[in-house]
Amino acid sequence: MERWQRIVLIGWLGGGGVGCGGPGLDPNVPPVTEGEWYRPVVETTWQWQLTGTPNTSYDVELYDLDLFETDEAVIATLHEQGRRVLCYFSAGSSEDWRPDYDRFTGADKGYKLDGWAGERWLDIRSENVLAVMLERLDVAVDKGCDGVEPDNMEAYNERSGFRLTADDQLGWNKRIANEARSRGLAVALKNDGSQATELVDYFDLSLNEQCHEYDECEQLVPFTDAGKPILNAEYPGSESASEAARERLCAEADEASTRTLLLPLDLDDAFRVSCDE
Repeated sequence: MERWQRIVLIGWLGGGGVGCGGPGLDPNVPPVTEGEWYRPVVETTWQWQLTGTPNTSYDVELYDLDLFETDEAVIATLHEQGRRVLCYFSAGSSEDWRPDYDRFTGADKGYKLDGWAGERWLDIRSENVLAVMLERLDVAVDKGCDGVEPDNMEAYNERSGFRLTADDQLGWNKRIANEARSRGLAVALKNDGSQATELVDYFDLSLNEQCHEYDECEQLVPFTDAGKPILNAEYPGSESASEAARERLCAEADEASTRTLLLPLDLDDAFRVSCDE
């Protein structure tokens, strides 16, 4: 899709894009359902690595890698192996190490994210924030990603520094999802289980963290009911702790039909315990 076509489509999808009076966060906008993009199934196997040199040796269908840090050559190699690639970026926070960080204004940035140095919540009602995210989706297309994992999609439930409502969040999440699909990209709903019922038609999979630990997997059942996978990561703390927890967590994963991995919190491939093996 040419850039001018994307601009026209932006106005059609959301009701007012950048420079048109606001980002058009309509919580009732219909989902984009027509088009060609990757649609994973409930049984999809996966690997998640966001830091370090990607280990491309796992026999899985889907890799989830960092949008900015992953070379196009790595994505091409995985495609040659018959794999699919999701590309991670934060759609709800600024990260001061990203190449487009300077695009965010002071007004765009809110409170710091707990436990994540250099990261601040973003005002998802900002036209400028939307413009940056749309460009990130274009980068994903240009790099050959099959889909995207936009992170930090539940700011309305966090101490963000902004008075965001549930409708603000629904409008933002639906806008990002529709924009991804309009570019031929699959899109994962990251966490935000409390809005899964409203969002399942807009997203192609759920990517959750610690739904077994926090007893939240049931929120995500709308995805498996729709034939879409719940990819879940648990963080027991070490490889030995993961091995010790494998039997219990994998039994829970089997009962909930989640595709669960036990991983290091840094997502650096220091170890990997899979409930699919």
